[in-house]
Amino acid sequence: MYANAVLSALSQVSMTGALAATAVVVLGVGGLAGASTALRGVSIRVRGTVAGLAVATSACIAVAVWSALRPLPPQLSVQSCLGIAVGLFGVFAAAVCLLRSRGRGRVALAFATATALLACGAEVVNEDLGTFPTLGAVIGHRPPPGALATDFAAVPGPQAAVQTGDPVASVWRRPLRSTRDGMLTHVEIPGAVSGFASRPALLYLPPAYLDSPRAMLPVLVLVAGNPGKPDDWLTLGALAETLTAFAAEHDGLAPVVVVPDALGATDALPLCLDSQLGNVDTYLARDVPDWIAGHLQVDNDPEHRAIGGFSYGGTCSVQLAVRHPDVYPTFVDISGQDEPSLGDHASTVAATFGGDESAFAAVNARDLLAVTSMPQLAGVFVSGSGDEEYRPQQQRMFAAARSAGMNVRYYELPGGHSPQVWGPALARELDWVAERTGLLAQ
Repeated sequence: MYANAVLSALSQVSMTGALAATAVVVLGVGGLAGASTALRGVSIRVRGTVAGLAVATSACIAVAVWSALRPLPPQLSVQSCLGIAVGLFGVFAAAVCLLRSRGRGRVALAFATATALLACGAEVVNEDLGTFPTLGAVIGHRPPPGALATDFAAVPGPQAAVQTGDPVASVWRRPLRSTRDGMLTHVEIPGAVSGFASRPALLYLPPAYLDSPRAMLPVLVLVAGNPGKPDDWLTLGALAETLTAFAAEHDGLAPVVVVPDALGATDALPLCLDSQLGNVDTYLARDVPDWIAGHLQVDNDPEHRAIGGFSYGGTCSVQLAVRHPDVYPTFVDISGQDEPSLGDHASTVAATFGGDESAFAAVNARDLLAVTSMPQLAGVFVSGSGDEEYRPQQQRMFAAARSAGMNVRYYELPGGHSPQVWGPALARELDWVAERTGLLAQ
């Protein structure tokens, strides 16, 4: 038990803090002193050759790394190159000593010198790249990646150099100074055009967005249920865990995810329409994409954008896709309804359009699909096998979408109208969304 506690404490020792910096100085001074002693009697010309060879080899390594990671810019800084040169100097100096003397003392000093300078150089490079933040990380004992909560002001701004391609994964080269964790933050997305008064949106940025150069990533817009709030995607939809696992599996790549507020209040129900209840349709189809384009450095091609949601959010996703196929050509409808509803059809039409059935039908997705062919859309309908209320509605929407020529699928997962379905459905469909939006190859 005591041994485990000691090992645990050692594994948490920082490799990038003040203690590490002190170790660099001690190892460097000690190693250079040892080298000076070991090389006593060796001509200045030989010593210069050893130093020159170390510097030249370090430069060659930097060029080789740059060539391997092109089109990224050079990844090894002057600091890292200096650290590599110091370590190589220790190795070359030890080799000279061993060639000139076989004495046990000189051999031991040569090995000690090489070890000290190699350790010094390795720590200099580690300080620069941050590859091993703790002593435990050196032997693989590091916590799993996560999504760190932060303020939006801490998110890195636009970068001059980006990695872009179709699919993004085909060109992505993760920088040596790569970000390990994604970011979760909250942002205000005003209803500049719609006038809709929303609460703060939830934003997830994967490691590839935070790296430099960053990847030009697609966007997935998600909508939560009612009653609720954007953060319900964290608690009810396992959003952070799902995206973290996806990014870890794909070398830091994942969609940028924006979860806007489509309610305005926890118990509000404006139905993702432009109606007497509010202009939520314009908010999601105009204000949200405009904010994304103006505040995030992402792929703004509508073909590389998707929308999804659970329950009320699922209904919103298919409604937005049908009404705005040029904005959201890909959707994931999890446990949604077959039309926006306040409980029954008559009261819904009365509250939204003053009882005008034609006005409601003009914006209702199922009515639109009955008279419009939409082969440009692709979507997924998911329902809980035990969801007796929403499952039949999902089946009706799937049938309507398929009749309209959409590229759609329908399936059921174990569970009712609950998080038992919502989180697993997102995790199951994230690869498909990534392929549809140009992140991964189809």
